[in-house]
Amino acid sequence: MICLGLAIAISDAAAAEAESSSVALPGDAVYPESVTATSDGTFYVSSFASGGVIRVRPGEAQGEIWIKPGAFGTRSTFGVLADERSNTLWVCSNDLSALGVPGPSDVPGSALKAFDLKSGEGRLSIPLPTPALCNDIALAPDGTGYVTNTAAPQILRLKPGDHAFEVFATDPRFGPNGKGAGLDGIAFGQDGDLYVNTFSKAELFRVEVKDGAAGRITQLTPSRALKMADGLRPAGDGSFLMAEGGGSLDRVTIVGDAAKIETLHDGIAGGATGVAKVGDTAWVTEGQLAYLLDPSKKGGTPPLPFRIFPVRLK
Repeated sequence: MICLGLAIAISDAAAAEAESSSVALPGDAVYPESVTATSDGTFYVSSFASGGVIRVRPGEAQGEIWIKPGAFGTRSTFGVLADERSNTLWVCSNDLSALGVPGPSDVPGSALKAFDLKSGEGRLSIPLPTPALCNDIALAPDGTGYVTNTAAPQILRLKPGDHAFEVFATDPRFGPNGKGAGLDGIAFGQDGDLYVNTFSKAELFRVEVKDGAAGRITQLTPSRALKMADGLRPAGDGSFLMAEGGGSLDRVTIVGDAAKIETLHDGIAGGATGVAKVGDTAWVTEGQLAYLLDPSKKGGTPPLPFRIFPVRLK
């Protein structure tokens, strides 16, 4: 009982610390979907409902609207990924009006957008092949982009200089199969292979990358069941950080065809949707998406302000 009490006390202390040092996001309809960071600790946060991109400068306790909702033909914004090498912020844009989430502008479809990382000026807009929902992005060392298509069982590829996607890998296990959402998070491992998860079925996969082509696709066995697997990012030590819509931030360590799941922070009432690592700290977006999508909560008022919060990794 003493050990249990100590564990509860530590968990409560960690939750209190995260609450006190969280960063508030402006607006009452943000519903943050993803977060990325540059090396100086600047954060960029997407918005499932309002659209646009919120920027949080280093050390600030309040974010600011940086890319205005609807700018450069954007709708609801999903995955964001900052690439300092090319001075680019990559942003997934999606028309969610079919879900009752109109978002800004009236541009149909789904696209990957590129913005200047310093000025916020729009540079590039590449539509996804239909059916499509651009969820998240990973970049290879040569700048090739890989995108998860949640509406179809596809990982799409965009080579530098290209203006159209090609299908890099497809597998029926990736798909929503007529119910829920399919592919979601995506990240490169230190082995050079791609790792992806699915949201509704909450499964993990490794896609071998051989000479620029997709090789064997292996479903990985997690050490515990996952719930609404979402944002996936390299942790820098060979493992991954993963957000779960079920309410936790995890460390994922791949051993052979198994995935060890270590819960780093749980009890995230609004559900974790994305994660970015700066130094020894992970920053997590609390999505509150149930207030948009869950019939039992839809139309209710989510706790405000929307926020990102830190979880110490060491």
